Amino acid sequence: WFAPYIGSESADIGDRPRLQRELDFLKKTGITNLRILGASERSPLDNSLSPAIMHKGKIEREDIFVGLDFTLAEMAKRDMKAVIFLSNFWEWSGGMVTYLSWVNGGEYINLGDPDQPWPAFALFSAQFYSNWEAVDMYHRYVSNLLERRNTITGKLYKEDPTIMSWQLANEPRPGDGEQSRENLPAYYRWIKDTAKLIKTHAPNQLVSVGSEGTMGCLEMDECYLGAHAGNGIDYATFHMWPKNWGWFDVQKPEETFGRAVEKARAYIEKHEGLANQLNMPIVLEEFGLERDLGAFAPESSTKYRNDFYRFVFEQINRSVKSGGPFMGSNFWAWGGFGEALHDDAKWRPGDKTFVGDPPQEPQGLNSVFATDTGTLDVINTHYRNLAQ
Repeated sequence: WFAPYIGSESADIGDRPRLQRELDFLKKTGITNLRILGASERSPLDNSLSPAIMHKGKIEREDIFVGLDFTLAEMAKRDMKAVIFLSNFWEWSGGMVTYLSWVNGGEYINLGDPDQPWPAFALFSAQFYSNWEAVDMYHRYVSNLLERRNTITGKLYKEDPTIMSWQLANEPRPGDGEQSRENLPAYYRWIKDTAKLIKTHAPNQLVSVGSEGTMGCLEMDECYLGAHAGNGIDYATFHMWPKNWGWFDVQKPEETFGRAVEKARAYIEKHEGLANQLNMPIVLEEFGLERDLGAFAPESSTKYRNDFYRFVFEQINRSVKSGGPFMGSNFWAWGGFGEALHDDAKWRPGDKTFVGDPPQEPQGLNSVFATDTGTLDVINTHYRNLAQ
């Protein structure tokens, strides 16, 4: 996600030689489809990315846009494709709660605030879809980005074949639980209106929602199907987080890994069925497992992660070989040559050595580093299987 940041020429965040090195390494490993941040909002929330591209509709860091220009230009040289997400349900890049704070007099909720426990954050963030002042500001941002001309290649973004797809947001949920069913009409309308807006500008580029699947859609098939059917969406997505969803205990891996795999198998099969109902291909664009015993350091072992990746890739191979809808994956997340800068593995504003884990998470939590040879071997084997 951080490619536009290190692609910047600004001294506080940029590291173009690293970006080129990362892209070369990814290409060599067989990773050619990258899911990249296309929006960040300067936010009052505690755990949001800083600096950010935009504040209250005004672009504050054009250099990050130029970093995205550079990223796309370098990806084109390597025949790589980008999926660019345009907002965030969560706080780490600013996202929907930040948009709401800009139009509601400065009100917001921090995720994890003990005085406003879950699901307060999710219920607040989901107000975005029915706040047309916030949505209009978001739509203006999206339109401007689609009409941007790359300062390096001269190509309009809306005509750049390096951009495979635009994603409405990272994990846009309609809220949480049965109480949020009333949000569904506004949620569907936001999806349909935004997809139509994107297609008006960029008819030859794909559009996806960025959904986690039913776990991020009130745990209702109806919600997931309604988000994708007849809304101008080209392919379905889902995410899968065994630890976050209580399937896997990183401190008790031997006792819980088998259960996690069976839960994951059922979740995959469920979404293959939903994709067949939608007559759409489906991509698992986020999945991962922490390093063994919850370690963060790049030198720590990744046995269970490697086994989990291997299992997921087997499901994709099975589907592709049989003509099924499950067509590919983006694991979360690429850490590459990055590293945590502090003993507590926390990210702090001003840190420029980005890894795959966003600011609210320990740096190294889910990152695949360039030194993770076992994981990289699993990925490369999968790439070669798909190529056949």
